[in-house]
Amino acid sequence: MTMTPPAIPALPIPADAKLAWWAQSLGDGAPGIALKHIARARAGDAGWKPVHHLASAMTHAPVNAHPDTASLFQGAPAVAYALHTADHPAYRAALTTLDKAIATMIRHRLDAAHQRIDDGQRPQAREYDLISGLTGLGAYLLHRGRDGDLLRDVLAYLVRLTSPVPVDGRGLPGWWATGSPDRRVSSRWNAGHAGFGMAHGIAGPLALLAITMRQGIVVARQADALHTVVAWLDQWRTSQGKTAWWPEVIDHDEARAGSVTHPGPHRPSWCSGTPGIARAQHLAALAVGDQQRARGAARALAGCLTDERQLAHLTDAGLCHGWAGLLLTARRTAADTDTDELAAAVSAAETRMHSHLHDQGQPAGEGLLDGAAGIALANAAMDATAVPALPGWERCLLIG
Repeated sequence: MTMTPPAIPALPIPADAKLAWWAQSLGDGAPGIALKHIARARAGDAGWKPVHHLASAMTHAPVNAHPDTASLFQGAPAVAYALHTADHPAYRAALTTLDKAIATMIRHRLDAAHQRIDDGQRPQAREYDLISGLTGLGAYLLHRGRDGDLLRDVLAYLVRLTSPVPVDGRGLPGWWATGSPDRRVSSRWNAGHAGFGMAHGIAGPLALLAITMRQGIVVARQADALHTVVAWLDQWRTSQGKTAWWPEVIDHDEARAGSVTHPGPHRPSWCSGTPGIARAQHLAALAVGDQQRARGAARALAGCLTDERQLAHLTDAGLCHGWAGLLLTARRTAADTDTDELAAAVSAAETRMHSHLHDQGQPAGEGLLDGAAGIALANAAMDATAVPALPGWERCLLIG
């Protein structure tokens, strides 16, 4: 989709912005980096020139709205996510153009997904997940304040996704995906896989269904879908309380055996580990009024922050799979929890994150998911003494 750049001051565009993936990537490129500068501008700590500079980069080349490749984290939705968050009059015309293209793209993807279900085929994870799929596009609509028929159609699709499907003579969940979770060919994944995490697994759809239900945006059988996913997660939980953890992904042999081969907890990451999975369950429990389950999910998150075996897996400070993502997810959960255990664990763990940053320094990248922008935004969001400069920026993470 070709668009005229917004009417903003002409600024030089960095050389790497000419690469479409950087210019239109919420995770690694200009839209995600812009969120940090938007927060500073809206707080009055800096001017709007850096934001305008990045907005020019985002719209310098044709904006990608192709249904096969655009998503919340890439292309038109990523650009619109940042421009909407800015809430600046310079971007209103661009957002109007983007809204139309994104709505058309979502309709196309919904039609393809329903046809795939009608044909009895299994999905690819990118059909439904947060990073590449319809869950992410639903999160965009929610962030944009578009809570009408299109968002409800996304939710209705996710409800339908939870219906079981026959695979090799046995029932598996409707989100059982074809191929490998990392898109590399391996005989282990010939019969597909089921992901559990927030970024690429079922925790993302669960979180969106729960968040919308809490806001009164409900479609038929939405509560049933929540219970279906939660029951699946219960089936695959190892241990309980602060020692509870979930696999990141399972293959067909593990599904048939009913047990995982991994010997212990994975890295406590927002993207694929127990923190994101636990928060999705916590949101689901709040949506249906299950306080016991909510407390159990909060305790699992507290365990992520206090279990040295899990913390030893953390090697960076980023949002996606580092300290910032773990702590922000836990902090958002603690704010919705009626006990102080999790909040105390978060406060203690924040000291360790700051020590990590002191010893290791900031990451080399500037991006949102793995770089300095995400860390800065998370630190500001976790500062209990500060007025949030950019409320709602983390909707793309579906943690609240």
